[in-house]
Amino acid sequence: MRIQDLRALEQYLWPKGFRRDIWMIVDAARDRRIFGMLLNCFYSRRTCLFSGPLAPELEIAAPYLVQLEYEDENTQRFITQAWGKNWGVFLKCDMGLNTLKRHLQELLIVRDSRGNRFLFRFYDPRVLRIYLATCTPDELRTVFGGIERFLMEDDKPETVLNIGFDQVQLVIQKFSIQS
Repeated sequence: MRIQDLRALEQYLWPKGFRRDIWMIVDAARDRRIFGMLLNCFYSRRTCLFSGPLAPELEIAAPYLVQLEYEDENTQRFITQAWGKNWGVFLKCDMGLNTLKRHLQELLIVRDSRGNRFLFRFYDPRVLRIYLATCTPDELRTVFGGIERFLMEDDKPETVLNIGFDQVQLVIQKFSIQS
């Protein structure tokens, strides 16, 4: 990611400057380097979405919720590495860490028609951007909860998808981060 693209993305994520309302669900299974970066960049601002003690193999491949900071070096370094690689989705909301984590954990497990349980990798932008478009308004209410919007790279990484729900329908906006 070019520095000017990062600046454009930051202006879109934080249009009013410094606020603590931007989060990222990071899919550590996408790349072995991610877990180390999470440890180095977000030591006190990350939590695993899986509950309980985890085997080391699962811990390094689990989904993590991290709070992103405006104009923070670690946030900028992580976004620069992650963008264009489908490492996760961004979201904007005013919920606290524990409330947001509980909400997202409720989305992790789904059941098929036979009652079998499956892990739903909704935090993969390639999955979420397709899934949300198939949801009914009631399903969207469940997914969004207190989340104002999801942001993610489109299939072309120079395009950002801003996906919201106005309580009636899905609202999708696209913008380019390249000048």
